[in-house]
Amino acid sequence: NTGEGTTLAGYGTRNMCEGIDALFGKDSASPIYSVIHIRQLEKVGYAILAAVSKHTGCDPRAAIEMRPDYIRTILKPLGMLNHPIVVISDNQNIEAIQRLLDDPEIGPRIVLVPEEAAWSGGDMTLGVMSNVFIGNPASSFSGFVAKSRLALGKGHTYLFRARDNEGKWSTVCGDSCVFYKEVNHF
Repeated sequence: NTGEGTTLAGYGTRNMCEGIDALFGKDSASPIYSVIHIRQLEKVGYAILAAVSKHTGCDPRAAIEMRPDYIRTILKPLGMLNHPIVVISDNQNIEAIQRLLDDPEIGPRIVLVPEEAAWSGGDMTLGVMSNVFIGNPASSFSGFVAKSRLALGKGHTYLFRARDNEGKWSTVCGDSCVFYKEVNHF
């Protein structure tokens, strides 16, 4: 959707690429960037993530807290710490955003979507089109982005991660986990 026309209810539509255009320019050709979806899910986020964890083996806190070491273990091996890291959020978890901004390695790469361009459609497109997407498996929004990326053949989608016995982060449930009925609580 390019933002032309109206919805069935008669409201004007918005451009789905609004976030990408605001951050990288309308004429940018395939920008290289990562997206972190920070979503706390009000007061029930940890309970939902714990339920997802039981079925997938993912960490029951990491995808809500989005601590710098968690992010670094994903982005550094991919060489993505040298590119913009876009945070999309509902702004309920300001502490997680601030931790990333305060990190000396990650902070300088963090890009926040301007308020006038931040909306669910634009944020969704940022996530779907990113080179790397890091999301919260307890969030239906992250799940939709992950499913869309999978349908488009995009790799580097990280939702289901946990530490092994040696303390190293790894993916514990593959991309197809987003389709498991036990995980799809939404």
